[in-house]
Amino acid sequence: MTRTLSDDPLGGTVRRTVLPSGLRVLTEAIPAMRSVSFGVWVAVGSRDETGPQAGAAHFLEHLLFKGTHKRTALDISAQIEAVGGETNAFTTKEYTCYYARVLDQDLPLAIDVMCDLVADSLIEAADVETERGVILEEIAMHDDEPGDEVHDLFARAVYGDHPLGRLISGTEETVTPMTRRQIQGFYRKRYVPPQIVIAAAGNLDHATVVKLVRQALKGSPLDTDPASPAPYRPNTPAVRTKPATTLVESKETEQAHVILGCPGIDRLDERRFALGVLNNVLGGGMSSRLFQEIREQRGLAYSVYSYASQYADSGLFAVYAGCAPGKVDEVLELTRAELARVAADGLTEAEVARGKGMSKGSFVLGLEDTGSRMSRLAKGELLYGDLVPVDQLLARVDAVTVADVNTLAADLLARPMSLAVVGPFGADDFAR
Repeated sequence: MTRTLSDDPLGGTVRRTVLPSGLRVLTEAIPAMRSVSFGVWVAVGSRDETGPQAGAAHFLEHLLFKGTHKRTALDISAQIEAVGGETNAFTTKEYTCYYARVLDQDLPLAIDVMCDLVADSLIEAADVETERGVILEEIAMHDDEPGDEVHDLFARAVYGDHPLGRLISGTEETVTPMTRRQIQGFYRKRYVPPQIVIAAAGNLDHATVVKLVRQALKGSPLDTDPASPAPYRPNTPAVRTKPATTLVESKETEQAHVILGCPGIDRLDERRFALGVLNNVLGGGMSSRLFQEIREQRGLAYSVYSYASQYADSGLFAVYAGCAPGKVDEVLELTRAELARVAADGLTEAEVARGKGMSKGSFVLGLEDTGSRMSRLAKGELLYGDLVPVDQLLARVDAVTVADVNTLAADLLARPMSLAVVGPFGADDFAR
């Protein structure tokens, strides 16, 4: 079943086909391009793991590149690189993506390789052991990056033992004992056609892409009985978050890394456009309040910004700063004061106009390559259940009012704040 979703003047024609198995194929034809980005997206992430499985989705992402019945690990990489293409993958808390970018003439090869590795990986015992070592090194490397570690610490402060509070990679304690049988079971149970979206953008023909996908999957474990696509991840019931708390990871670092924040709003909340504007003005760029106050005027931190993360049933809003350990108290005091000021007094009309311009500009400029357009197709289908045309999205940003932003600020920024710190401190240093 195929239908045209949009004929966007800022892009190309977007079409969507649902195969009998429930697998969905979305494409955006952009004839002016000479490349194509092709991705296989699976609605499975780290939040779908049980505690003992923590890290299974990420472990599996590594293993799918290790070989199939048709190709060795070397074949997978060499065949794409021989035509100047590139492949990669990533795992998030709610989905996993495998993608390739190639010249338009090499799209049939990319489709065959990527569908093969996702559908028919061998998951050999020897490969499990090899990749286990790689992943443990990756975890150790992450632990050596305090600027990254503090974000995971903050997630744990807000979500605690909930899967959204766990590391995507898992930990040494969960990855070390994980067996091939556990990973294989996770693979076959979770990687099923109704949970999969294939997206492609560039110089392509939709009907040809669908035909090539069906050929690549024929006779594979993803060539299954008829089924309906899985609905996008439900947003109820809301995730229960922890009361505001402080977590400190004591490390002898040259710089302190701090995050101050609170639970935010979920992905489908209608206030998300107002949140984007608020975030831009507070800490979204060099003209933002926090950047100007903390870095430009006082020189207290090199990096300071705010951000929002949104999931199906929850979200985060936070401010990050990296500064000298001796300046942490002052940075936190200024940050709290600015958040309180915006909560009480709101933003000005000029600030809201600037924040809206930043939202629209970053969104449109982010669609300047086939990879970002391919991602937009898949995320619209997997995360929102709909692909909103670019003009409609811009109109929704334009529709945000000063009152919308200030009402949200009064609610969000007055919430109790959790604090995560990585640096040369003890837990008692932040007791107050």
